[in-house]
Amino acid sequence: MSRIKSKNTKPEMLVRKLIFSMGYRYRLHKRDLPGKPDLVFAGRKKVIFVHGCFWHAHSCKRGFKPKTNVEFWQKKLQANQFRDERAVSELRAEGWECLTVWECELGDTEELGRRIKEFLEVASKCKASFI
Repeated sequence: MSRIKSKNTKPEMLVRKLIFSMGYRYRLHKRDLPGKPDLVFAGRKKVIFVHGCFWHAHSCKRGFKPKTNVEFWQKKLQANQFRDERAVSELRAEGWECLTVWECELGDTEELGRRIKEFLEVASKCKASFI
């Protein structure tokens, strides 16, 4: 597992490329924020997390549960989900708005672009989802 990247993953790079092409500028992986968000829009006080469906136990087909070493993976994936929820809660408490983009959403870039634009342009509450 030490070879698994946490930064600059393929899903993250696709989202970054999409957002940059939409004309938005951002900072990456701000270590002084809870959860080290993947993209930070400091002027708007908004952050975007790009989550892999497997690693963050999404409820889609990509978020499958391994059939071997079940106890280990269950603990690992639950700890990841708990960490994600805690980071979003802490960010909300500090006044940040959050959006989670899941790996399985990358197939429909038009819809994803619309969702991201709406998030960045509209003043609203935190839109993180843990489904």
